[in-house]
Amino acid sequence: MPRGRGAPLDGRARPAGPARVDLHTHTRRSDGVAEPRDLVAQAVGAGVTLLAVTDHDTLAGVREILAGGGVPAGLELVPGVEINTVAAIPDLPDGELHLLGLGVDPDDERFEAVLAGQRALRAARFEGMARRLRETGTPVDAELADLDRTATPALGRPTLARALVRAGHAADVGDAFARLVGRGAPAYLPRDGIGPAVAIRAIREAGGLAVLAHFSEAPRRLAIVDELRAAGLGGLEVHYRAFDRATVEALATVAAARRLVATGGSDYHGDEGPYAVAHAELAVPDDVAAPVREALAAARALRASRPAATVPR
Repeated sequence: MPRGRGAPLDGRARPAGPARVDLHTHTRRSDGVAEPRDLVAQAVGAGVTLLAVTDHDTLAGVREILAGGGVPAGLELVPGVEINTVAAIPDLPDGELHLLGLGVDPDDERFEAVLAGQRALRAARFEGMARRLRETGTPVDAELADLDRTATPALGRPTLARALVRAGHAADVGDAFARLVGRGAPAYLPRDGIGPAVAIRAIREAGGLAVLAHFSEAPRRLAIVDELRAAGLGGLEVHYRAFDRATVEALATVAAARRLVATGGSDYHGDEGPYAVAHAELAVPDDVAAPVREALAAARALRASRPAATVPR
C-alpha cells in the first residue's frame, strides 16, 4: 500500500517550519488521487518550493504540468518517476526494490519505451488481480466500469483497494491491502518487470538521478545498497515521511558512508486526505535541496557527455 514501509512516526525530529522539499509524490496518472496540477497547487499552498512528481512508470503527469507553463512562480519542479523493480533477493518485501528517477528528461524516447513496457505489465497484473477478486467473491467490476484508463495509464493495487472500499468489501485502503490485495492475500499476484540495474541504467541514460526509495532495511542490508551503487545508484531516500528519528539517522549514516545523495519525500497518494495532511508529517531539512540540485546537474552533464545508448530489455 502507499504507506507503511517505515517505522512508526514516534520520536521523529521535525525541522522548524513547514518542509519546503518534497521529492516523492503521486498523482492520478498512476495510483494517486489528485490531478497533476491540483497536486502542484496544493504543494505550493503548503509551502513547498522544490517538488518532484514521481508517478509509477509514467511521466504523463509531469508533461501535463509542464505544458502551457503550468509551474507556478516560486516552485522548482523536478520531473520524476518511480519504478517498481523486481529483484531476486531473499526476504525482500514483495520481491521489489523501488527506484526514483529524479530529473529525467520527459521527452526521452528510449526511457519512455522502458516505461511503456512497465505499464503494459502493470495492466496485465491489474486485470489478473481484478479477475481473482471476482473469483473469490469480492468483485469490483462495477466500481471499475467508469475507470478512465487514459487518465490513469499506470494502474496499481491502490486503485483496486479503493474500489474494494467503494464496493463495501473493505473498511479502508489499509484493510483492503491486508486482507485482499497485499502479499499473500487471495487476489495478490507477484509483479513482473525490469530489474533494479536495468532501471538505474535507464534513469541515468535519461539524464536522471537514481534514488533507492523508502528502503528502511538499508542499514541492515548494505550488500544490496553496495550492489546498486556499483550499478549507478546515486541517492538514498533518507527523510521519508513514515520514518522515525532512529531510522532517519541510520539511513543518513549509510548515505554519507556510501556517498549517496540524501533525499526525502512524502510519498503522497491522497488516501489520507489532501496534500496538507501528508505535508504536516513531512520532515525534510532545507539543506537537502542543494546537494540534490548539484547531483541533478551532474546527471544532466553526464548524459550530455556520452553518446546515445540503448537500454537493454
